[in-house]
Amino acid sequence: MYRFALRPRWILSHLFALFIVAGCITAGLWQLDRLQTRRDNNARLTERAEQPVAEVTELLGPNDEALVADVELRTVEAIGTYRVEDQVTVANRTYEGSAGYWVLTPLVTDDGVGVVVNRGWVPMAIGEPPELNELADPPEGRVHVVGSLTASQHRGRFGGADPDEGRLERLARADIGRIAAQVEYPLLPAYITLSAQAPPQEGTVPMPVEPVELGEGPHLGYTFQWFTFATIAALGYPLILRKVARERAAEADGGSAAVEGGRRRRRSSKVPIDD
Repeated sequence: MYRFALRPRWILSHLFALFIVAGCITAGLWQLDRLQTRRDNNARLTERAEQPVAEVTELLGPNDEALVADVELRTVEAIGTYRVEDQVTVANRTYEGSAGYWVLTPLVTDDGVGVVVNRGWVPMAIGEPPELNELADPPEGRVHVVGSLTASQHRGRFGGADPDEGRLERLARADIGRIAAQVEYPLLPAYITLSAQAPPQEGTVPMPVEPVELGEGPHLGYTFQWFTFATIAALGYPLILRKVARERAAEADGGSAAVEGGRRRRRSSKVPIDD
């Protein structure tokens, strides 16, 4: 019944089906591996966030960009003076579904080292000077800030690009390297996402920004999809073979019946007729 399946073109079809199943399983296992890597990384970051507050310059120096990954999400503190003249905003940021900007303000310590502080979100309506300066300027004088150490953002495959030259007041992302290019003092290669400040901010803006969320991403869903595809291919292909075999058997039975009917008609036509 399945002799046709041993023909060369069908053997190629079998190999292709096996390739599809193996490929789907491999993709599913890869997604599982990525999920586990993400979970391990989240566990490390959570452990860091639970460590005691550290002075930010004890963890990083201006040239320690390679160390950021080892201290990201640590709770840090810094004491210094805000440099409002070097303040920038980051476009296209949302808060509870509303469009607006992040306000990034460098804080310069007594050692002359600066650290950018993401002081929070402001609505689009006041994201431009002078309203921004009037409503969202930080406290004057020495300020003590506490927050989560956050890695600088970099442009991926998509998204707006900031000019390399000139002084910018608005950025497409929280790119600390780009801010460092337009200030006169050294900057740490990460920024602080503000959670507490003394003296406190006057007024209601900027609104505090939540630290980076440690989600697991879409890997578990992708894993389910790939294994589902593998199951469909593994179970569906034999059903296709069975269907083809039945159709061919039916065609063979129909052909045999037609031949036998023809033979009977020929025999009956040769029977002599008595007068």
